[in-house]
Amino acid sequence: MATAHTITIEPADRHIEISLGGVKLAESDRAVRLSETGLQDRYYLPREDVHTEYLSPTDTKTTCPFKGEASYWSIDIDGEVHPDLVWSYQDPIPAAAGIAGLLCFYAEHVDQQLS
Repeated sequence: MATAHTITIEPADRHIEISLGGVKLAESDRAVRLSETGLQDRYYLPREDVHTEYLSPTDTKTTCPFKGEASYWSIDIDGEVHPDLVWSYQDPIPAAAGIAGLLCFYAEHVDQQLS
């Protein structure tokens, strides 16, 4: 029998710092962890804990059947642009309401420290 696809959203209960090229982009004690079948855990942070002055919105949109439509931002540090490394579900489907408006960074492309 196949296992159903699930997402779980819960408080991360960890301190999270995110940086890129030595520039701190975010620091939070209020992140939530999203666990999704077959994918690595992702940490979503409140906007107030992110240095949004480094973010530039892009036209990129993706749709996930388990979360809804995501919007993306590039990170711009001193003119060096790192495209579409941040995303958010502004109006997710009800099952993912716990991440509404929070920002998530591609951990594979930034330095993400958990403590």
